[in-house]
Amino acid sequence: MTGQDRAGPLPGYYPSPWPVECGGNRRQKAAAGGLNARGSEARVICRNDDRWHVMAIRRGPGEIYVGGTMPAWQGPEPFGWLQKLDPETLAPLASSPELPAGGHVWFGAIAAHANGDIYEVNGCYMHRLDPDCQVATERRLPVDQAHNGMLILSDGSIVTKDLRLAGQGPSTITRLAADGLEVIGEPLRLPEGSMGRIASDLTADGEFIYIPGIEHVWRIHVDGDRMAVDEKWRPQYRGEPGPQGLSWDGCISSDALWLMDNGDIDSLRAIYGVHPNGRFDGPEHRLSWRRPAPWDGPQRLLKVSLNSGDIQSIAPFGTPGGGIIAPPVYVPEHKMCIAWDSINGGVAGISDADGDLKVSWTVDARPSMQPVVFPETGEFVINDFKPDDDQLIVIDIQTGEVIYRVSTGSHIANGMFLTPGGDRDIYYCSTYAVARVQWG
Repeated sequence: MTGQDRAGPLPGYYPSPWPVECGGNRRQKAAAGGLNARGSEARVICRNDDRWHVMAIRRGPGEIYVGGTMPAWQGPEPFGWLQKLDPETLAPLASSPELPAGGHVWFGAIAAHANGDIYEVNGCYMHRLDPDCQVATERRLPVDQAHNGMLILSDGSIVTKDLRLAGQGPSTITRLAADGLEVIGEPLRLPEGSMGRIASDLTADGEFIYIPGIEHVWRIHVDGDRMAVDEKWRPQYRGEPGPQGLSWDGCISSDALWLMDNGDIDSLRAIYGVHPNGRFDGPEHRLSWRRPAPWDGPQRLLKVSLNSGDIQSIAPFGTPGGGIIAPPVYVPEHKMCIAWDSINGGVAGISDADGDLKVSWTVDARPSMQPVVFPETGEFVINDFKPDDDQLIVIDIQTGEVIYRVSTGSHIANGMFLTPGGDRDIYYCSTYAVARVQWG
C-alpha cells in the first residue's frame, strides 16, 4: 500500500527540497547530504522577537520562508503571519500583513505550492500569499476551530483538519482548490476527533490520507473530488478510557505508519479546553510541556501495518507518565525508528531489522521538536532542552553517540519544526526565537 520511501519531486509542491513541514506528505523528515558535524565547528545566528515561529520552508534557491502565529493568550486579537528571511542573517526581507485566525491561538502550517505561492493555515483561516508575502486570497474555513497542519495533494488541492481532543466531537477534513480556495465538495466528518496532523501517501492503489484519532487510526481514500473513510482499515491503538494519551501525527515508511501516543499533555488540554482555542480570561499557568502527564502509562512507539492494520508497540523507557509533543521518525536506510519522552526525558533508537521492535540505544536528553534525519551520513538532529537554554544535538543513528551539541540562543523549547537548509545547516523555530545553525 505504501509508496516509495524516498520519492523524487513532490506532486503539487514547488520544486524544492523542503517545500512543506517534515519535507513531504509522508513526514519522513529526511534530507539529502548531511551536516558532517563530527570534528566540525558550528556557527549560530539567533533572532529573538515577540513571535511564535512555527516552521521554515524552502521555495527557490536561497529562499527561506517562516510562518507562525502570535502567542496572544490574553489581550489583543491573535493573528498569523508569514516572513521571507535572509537565509544567513535571518533579517526579514518581506512580511505579510496581520492574517486573521478567527480568534484562535494555535500554530498551523505553511507550504510552497507548485504555482509558486505560499499557503498558510492558521486558526480557522486559510491564506494564499505571493512570494512577497502579500495576500492573494483569504478564506474562513467552515469549522470554527483551530486547524492542525495542512498538506497539498497530487492534484494541487489543499487539505487541512481541525484539532479536537477526547469528548470534543468529530474532527473535519476540509479540501480547498488552490486558485480561489473554494471548498471542494462537502467537508468530511471523521468518525471521531483527531489531534495529530495528517499524513498522506500516493501509491499505485491511489492517494490516501492517514489520521490518528481518539482511539483509532483512520485512512481516507481520495478519489477525484471525493474523500471517503476506508471502512476496512481502522486499527485501534488506544482504549478509552485508558492509561495512554492521544497520538500526534505519523511517519509513513516501509509499509507502516509510525506513531507515538501520550500527546494530549496538560498544556494542550488547557489550550483546547477554551474557545476560541488558547484564549484565557486571566493568567494561565498550565502552558508548560514539562508538567506531569495526566495519565500513568509510559511513552509508547506504535508500528501500524498499512496492509493488515496490525499494531506492534514498545515502551522504550518504561517510565510511568510519559509524554510528547511531536511524532517519531523511521529511517528505512538504517532500519531504525527514533522515539523519545519529552516529559521524563530520553531518546531511543528502536530497530525493526528482524521484524520485532528492539531498543538499540538510548540517550539522556529532553527533546520536544520535529527532528531532521540525514540518512546518507547517519545523523539525527533534535533539540535537548536545558533550563533557559534550548540546544541542538546531533546523534549517530546507528550507535546513539551524541556527535555534537550546541546552544541555539533560544530560552524556550516547544514542539516546533527543524528544517535543513541544504548547506550543512539547520533552521530552528520556537516561541520568541528563530535560529540558523551551520557547521563548517
